Amino acid sequence: MRVLLSLLVIIVVGSAAVLGAAWWEDRYFAQTGSASSEKTVVVTPGSGLRAIAGALQQAGVVDNALLFRVGVMRRGKTAQLKAGEYAFPPHASEAQVMDMLVSRKVIEHRITVAEGLTSEAAVALVTADPVLAGPVTVTPEGSLLPETYLFERGTTRAEILDRMHKAQETLLVQEWAKRKEGLPFMTPQDALKLASIVEKETGIASERPRIAAVFINRINKGMKLESDPTIIYGLSRGVPLGHPLRQSELATPNPYSTYQIEGLPPTPICNPGRDAILAVLHPADADDLYFVADGTGGHVFASSLAEHQKNVARWRRLQTTPPAAPAGP
Repeated sequence: MRVLLSLLVIIVVGSAAVLGAAWWEDRYFAQTGSASSEKTVVVTPGSGLRAIAGALQQAGVVDNALLFRVGVMRRGKTAQLKAGEYAFPPHASEAQVMDMLVSRKVIEHRITVAEGLTSEAAVALVTADPVLAGPVTVTPEGSLLPETYLFERGTTRAEILDRMHKAQETLLVQEWAKRKEGLPFMTPQDALKLASIVEKETGIASERPRIAAVFINRINKGMKLESDPTIIYGLSRGVPLGHPLRQSELATPNPYSTYQIEGLPPTPICNPGRDAILAVLHPADADDLYFVADGTGGHVFASSLAEHQKNVARWRRLQTTPPAAPAGP
């Protein structure tokens, strides 16, 4: 009887100890962490719980690697922790840390390719990004869709460029199927060439459909496009010349100069954005054949050469007129 009683006491005390330890561990696992600032930790593929817990302790995310391991194992999450780059918030509890690792709440980096960049300039941006990995791939002119792209650490440069290319292909396929009737394009690539010219002619999105209409009207009438950006691309592959076009540069043999060639250039002259592509496939209903800067950042349009010449003369006067002196007190 005495032995049985002793055994019962041992069981009760042991059970109380186990329950007490579990209660303490639950509170410890959920309590606010001691990290006073955000901590970034990279969990490499193939890392086990021991290695992950050690990295978290070393970074100051958790105070005790062993207790973190115990907490994860008690909750049956050992095999569910995922690799990736994590930014753990200040004072994150071990429960929050585990949940982030299980749900793979990793850091998303971003890279932005601006509308109108050449492929060479876009590749330079991708090459310079310190988070992306691996070499770049050959990227034809105009084959990327300018956007902001999110990616995780470990993404390769080839992968991000492929995403940009596929995004442009998808947009072209979708909008080509819905294009306005009667456009003088045989292929989506031709539309892309003109979109690249429209992109470089204006930075005002609302103007692009009308500028697209000017070029389409000129193509339909057999007129040369006469776009200055095509000359610049042929001379410097789109790098700004640093000066207005010179007469000698206009006369230099140039396979891209739409003052010299008929129709469209052999390739796009930049990577046009979504708005420029849409403008070319859905141009404005206008009979304009000319446009020139209006002095405010936009353009003024004309349907006849005589009207255009008046607009050009007005623009030249604006260029030569000195700015007005500030008003006196």
